[in-house]
Amino acid sequence: MNFKSIICLLFFLSSQFFFAQNAENGAKLFKQNCAVCHSSHTDQRLAGPGLKGVFDRVPKPADEWLIKWILNNDKLIKSGDAYANKIYNEYNKAAMTVFEGQLSENDVKDILAFLKAPPPAAKNAPVAQTASNQTTTTEETKDKGSNYLLIFLVLFILAVLWISLRNVRIAMENVVNAKTGKPIYEPKTIGEEIKEWLTKNSRLVFVASIVVLFIGMKSCWDALWKVGVYYDWKTQKGYKPEQPIKFSHKIHAGDHEIACQYCHNGVEKSRHSGIPTVNICMNCHKGIQEGPTTGKTEIAKIYAAAGYDPSTGKYDPSKANPIRWIKVYNLPDHVYFSHQQHVVVGKLECEKCHGNVKEMDVVEQKKSSYNEMVY
Repeated sequence: MNFKSIICLLFFLSSQFFFAQNAENGAKLFKQNCAVCHSSHTDQRLAGPGLKGVFDRVPKPADEWLIKWILNNDKLIKSGDAYANKIYNEYNKAAMTVFEGQLSENDVKDILAFLKAPPPAAKNAPVAQTASNQTTTTEETKDKGSNYLLIFLVLFILAVLWISLRNVRIAMENVVNAKTGKPIYEPKTIGEEIKEWLTKNSRLVFVASIVVLFIGMKSCWDALWKVGVYYDWKTQKGYKPEQPIKFSHKIHAGDHEIACQYCHNGVEKSRHSGIPTVNICMNCHKGIQEGPTTGKTEIAKIYAAAGYDPSTGKYDPSKANPIRWIKVYNLPDHVYFSHQQHVVVGKLECEKCHGNVKEMDVVEQKKSSYNEMVY
């Protein structure tokens, strides 16, 4: 092999390397910006068309046209481009996001490289995660059962020990009584013995009663102090209520890398991050009708909440019923907290307070106090 051939081979290998890098970056960019409306390597229609075969159906040169369309589709439509207006009208003049200023031309080229690459292999991680969750739940159940068994054994041993010592005491008293000529001790019932002991030790009983009374009052005070939002915020680390729909943040925010702000769109402009409406869910699930772990069961609940009939593709507002999500974090009434100030001005990441939500199938309270969250 001569020198020129070696140079050509190295150039080819390096170009393949950079292409792989571009495709990998494109996959990440696609998940962050495009996956909520488009499927990448299928023709499944979501809010927008599936992108399988997109390079064959758009005007040529395809890459050049797609770059213009993605960066500023509004400009392309207004320019009178026939295919751009055809797509615009076909989707009921629903405007696609203008990515000019958000994505560079090189970013778009990376996305196109990803779309040209072979379809990514199907992930089995959600199933494995579910199995892991089931294993964890089983282990927790076993641990609880072991704790209950241990408590029972301790109480049983104490009861046997107490009865044995009582019998020994009675036997020793009878031995002493026999030697001193006193009558043999006739065992009393446990209730009679307790009553006799309380009578003989009235002062000790009085002091113990006062201590128990104050401990009880303190426990009641703590229980009342923890009622409601303060209890949720201050002490319920690990609190994870069962939601009306088994929504997995791991699948959406983790596997598919959907940005938190897409669903919680008030986090950068409001005091509250906002609970997503069912319309946001329907942006994707109008096309995605089956989940990787729960099948159609949980997505059917979304359709019921939206009043949507997947067989006809039509909505019936009279059947719509809002999803009643359960809050995981609650603040005391006297606390003012603004997500906008912390996220936009303070530049805090969501994970700082809420934990690594991208790994949670069920969102739980990861922090127990403000100090633990900040520090």
